[in-house]
Amino acid sequence: MLPNTLEEIAQYLVSEGKGILAADESSATIEKRFKSINIESTEDNRRKYREMLFRASHMSTAISGVILFDETLRQNGADGTPLRDIITSHGALPGIKVDQGLQPFEGDTHEKITKGLQGLDERCREYQSLGAKFTKWRAVINITDTKPTDKCITENMEALAEYAAIAQKNHMVPIVEPE
Repeated sequence: MLPNTLEEIAQYLVSEGKGILAADESSATIEKRFKSINIESTEDNRRKYREMLFRASHMSTAISGVILFDETLRQNGADGTPLRDIITSHGALPGIKVDQGLQPFEGDTHEKITKGLQGLDERCREYQSLGAKFTKWRAVINITDTKPTDKCITENMEALAEYAAIAQKNHMVPIVEPE
C-alpha cells in the first residue's frame, strides 16, 4: 500500500536503495535532447519516451518517486492509462515540479530568483487532485567572488519556505532544492 500522510510519503521517498527519477524536463529541454538524436519533439514522442522510462522493469526496485512536468502528470500511455498510474503501479510516487523557472534578481544577470509563487496554491490543489504526492522547487544560487548577495539568498530562501508551506498545506511533501 502506498503512503498517504506527509510523514509516510517523505519516508517512502528516501527508502533505502531507491532514488527519485527527475523526469521533469521542460518542453524546451526535452526538445534539445531529442534534437541531439534527430527525434522530433512532439507530444506523442515525449509520451513514448516517458512511458518507456515508467514501464521499465526495474522501476519497482530502483525508484521511489518520479518528478514530473505538468504535461506528463496529465498524459496517458498508449493504452489510455494515465502515466501517473503507471508510475504508482510500479510502487513509485508521482511528484510535480511546481516552480516556473528563473529570472534575473533585481536586473543582475548573475543572480537569479525562482518564479512561481503566484497561483501556486491553486496549482498545488489541482496537482494533488491529479495524484501528485510531492513537489519540487529549485532555487539557483550562483557563487562568485562577489555573489551571492545576502539579499538574493534571503529572497530565495523566503520563496523556498513559502513554497514548502503551500505544498504541505495541499498534502504534498515539498522537495526543497537550493542549487
